[in-house]
Formats: sequence, C-alpha cells, structure tokens
Amino acid sequence: MRSPVRGFFYFTLIKGYKWDIFATVMRILMVCLGNICRSPIAEGVMRHKIAQHGLDWTVASAGTESYHIGEAPHRHSQKVCTTYGVDISAQRARKFTAADINKYDRVYAMAVDVYEEIKHIAGRNTNLDNVHLFLNELHPGSDASVPDPWYGNEDGYLPVYQMIEQTCNAIIEKYK
Repeated sequence: MRSPVRGFFYFTLIKGYKWDIFATVMRILMVCLGNICRSPIAEGVMRHKIAQHGLDWTVASAGTESYHIGEAPHRHSQKVCTTYGVDISAQRARKFTAADINKYDRVYAMAVDVYEEIKHIAGRNTNLDNVHLFLNELHPGSDASVPDPWYGNEDGYLPVYQMIEQTCNAIIEKYK
C-alpha cells in the first residue's frame, strides 16, 4: 500500500512485521544536453546500482535540447557501459519538460549550462528545490560539470563513466 507523504519521497508500507517498516521510494531524473551521452550513462549506471542494492527507486533520463529525440544512446556511451556490464541500448532520447520537475524527487543536471536550461524550461515561478547539479552529490558545493564526451573521441567516455559511477555510488550511500 503506498501512501503519499508531502515532500520528495513516497513510502511503501511493508506488512507482516510487529511494527510497520517503511522503504523509501525515490524517482530520479538525469538530464544532459541531448540525452545521448552523459545522462543515458547516468541512468544506466544508477539503474544497475539500484538493482544491486535492492532499492525501490526509479531512474530515467532526458535532454534539454531536442536534437536526438527517439535515438539510442551514442555508440561510445553504449560501449563504455557494456564494458562494465551495464546495458543502455534500449534507452531512447527524450526532451526534458517543465512537468518533469514535479514527476521526480531528484532532478540531476549533468552540467551548469544544463541546470540553467532546466530553470529556463521550468519557468521563473517554479520551485526548483529538487533540481541539483549531479557532481555536487560527490563534491558538495563544487558546482562542477560532467564533461560532455560528445565533443571528443572515444577515449573521453571512460573518465566520464568513472565520474558518473562514483557520483551514483555517493547518491546510493546518501539516500538508501
């Protein structure tokens, strides 16, 4: 039985114990520019880690621009993920919408320019308390951006993957 709780989380009641136990359900959205490089990697890595930890969380991704709507993640993003046992081939790019702000408990912008575009899309009267720079979970207050590997060669995807994996680990540890 699910009961909504005011704020960022929903709780699932688990019956069969002397006391009722609550498990946190969290909905996460990863956002980058075109939704073919950084955010699909982040969605795939987080989905993989959610399964490993047995968490009742959901994760998705989107892009602030509509360049690649309906496309699969970039081939180098898929390749680096596959190397680590993460399959992102079924993902398809979609555009971030203002409605996403209220659909997700945590919206992670992969870069400062993406964060600014999220603010623009959401509108000036929108509460953005659930929108955060992704790397601030690993390095609080750093306001750093995950580099966009699309502008380089295949070698740029591995350090991006590693950065994303470390940050996903930090998110899991912080919120599980």
